[in-house]
Amino acid sequence: MSELPTSSQSSHSSHSPGGALAWGRFGGHKPAAERRLRARTVFLSDLHLGFHGARARDLHRLLERLDCSKLYLVGDVIDLWQLHRGWHWNPACEQVVSRLLSMAREGVEVIFIPGNHDDRARRYAGLEVGRIPIRELDVHTTADGRRLLVTHGDQFDLVIQHSRWLGMLGALAYGWLVRLNQIYNAFRRLRRKPYWSLAQYLKLRVKSACTYISRFEEAVLGEARRQGLDGVVCGHIHKAEIRQEVEGTYYNCGDWIESCTLIVEHEDGRMELVDGLKALAELDGPLAEVAEEGVVEEEVSIPRSA
Repeated sequence: MSELPTSSQSSHSSHSPGGALAWGRFGGHKPAAERRLRARTVFLSDLHLGFHGARARDLHRLLERLDCSKLYLVGDVIDLWQLHRGWHWNPACEQVVSRLLSMAREGVEVIFIPGNHDDRARRYAGLEVGRIPIRELDVHTTADGRRLLVTHGDQFDLVIQHSRWLGMLGALAYGWLVRLNQIYNAFRRLRRKPYWSLAQYLKLRVKSACTYISRFEEAVLGEARRQGLDGVVCGHIHKAEIRQEVEGTYYNCGDWIESCTLIVEHEDGRMELVDGLKALAELDGPLAEVAEEGVVEEEVSIPRSA
């Protein structure tokens, strides 16, 4: 698993690169199968279901253990661009869609905001599919009263807006990078070495890529400021991050190809960047040790800052 980029913290947000979860005390002895991940709001982006590198099985496992009041799907949920290059739709992808629909039926407010890979859905903005409304963008109000623009972010990507074919070429190159990365990391696993991301390495090392990311972040934050909002939650560039700027707070959900991250809002309004795979490892792990008063710390909750 590649290390998440560092970020500055504010009183409203925290960054959990290790994905460590806090154990809540509830006085029972729950088996791992009954532990739940709880939050007020969850933001997921760039699932890319249908793409050969999508981590649909892990995502489905997380969704099965997730309890929240609102769930934002912040674009590129289904990778329709893959229809032209080879569709990789497997049972795990079907399970993810089924789980999202069942969450909506069970009363979770699931909101779908299309991205550039599923932009055909934008023509249906204002409608609902299986109790899931489709919106071009949204404004989310946190528990502590802050208002955040929620958008996939491709509208602020000059490459996508002015040269769609170049964006598709970039997606094709990224697909080959992911394939190469899978082969390379298979050898790393044999040598008991941790996951290493070639795509993330290039993003952070190549000057033009860094400039592209910086301009994107400035553009989405600028739009939030123009609308009089306190920040933005987005995806698109597959670079998970929380950062406080003068213009507001920037939240990027990351993706479910490599980083496998999500942004969560606590019941008090604080926002957290969570490593989904490490969250699952703790949910599935052994029971915590008995506390000093004989209480088992067994129920998992979203991490909280000290």
